Amino acid sequence: MATQTAQKSVSETVAQGPKVFSAANEWLEHQPAETRIEWALENLPRDHVLSSSFGIQSAVMLHMMTQQMADIPVLLFDTGYLFPETYRFVDEMTERLNLNLHVFRSEMSTAWQEARFGQLWDQGEDGLKKYNKINKVEPMQRAMSSVGAGTWYSGLRRVQADSRAERKILEFQHGRVKFHPIVDWTNRDIHMYLKEHDLPYHPLWEEGYVSVGDTHTTSKFEDGMREQDTRFFGQNRECGLHLEQS
Repeated sequence: MATQTAQKSVSETVAQGPKVFSAANEWLEHQPAETRIEWALENLPRDHVLSSSFGIQSAVMLHMMTQQMADIPVLLFDTGYLFPETYRFVDEMTERLNLNLHVFRSEMSTAWQEARFGQLWDQGEDGLKKYNKINKVEPMQRAMSSVGAGTWYSGLRRVQADSRAERKILEFQHGRVKFHPIVDWTNRDIHMYLKEHDLPYHPLWEEGYVSVGDTHTTSKFEDGMREQDTRFFGQNRECGLHLEQS
């Protein structure tokens, strides 16, 4: 695919329509992840940002993106209920890769939330949806506006959940271009990249976790489970960050 005029605006990119997105995706599917990122940085709208949960395999995207754009803003949406190991992992990776880290949180403290609403994660699907909107979706929207994000990079992968099985490399979501450079990677691909670059898994990997979020909605992997079953009591793999909101 010929390189196009660099750094289009979001509106210009979207105006090209689904046919252009489809053609780009067809070409991108046959490129290695590093080439996909190089193409995206040259052709997709400024400003470029990377979101990270600092989860089990997050070191892959953190390393891969910063190899090509060292100062890319890395956005973390801190619910206040992450594992202690996650906070220490954030510190470790920030120091190791010299990350340009930006942390966003709900404007309402966790104590105030519990006083006002109780423990929302124990209040069924509606409670979880409200919890995720307060602690993840709204901070994400504020973060994107704050940094002026034009293109949002994420490490989503198709094998992680049924809800991600049809995700494309290049998409449009939450009013901006969304890019998934490793969407087609297998767990083996992840392992080999971490090994090649001497990068760590999240510390809880060694304790049987295959996906890590909040302490109250994350479970260890057990026989017979799918990875998506270890989050949100198996009800839903998505927290709202990677879905359009109704």
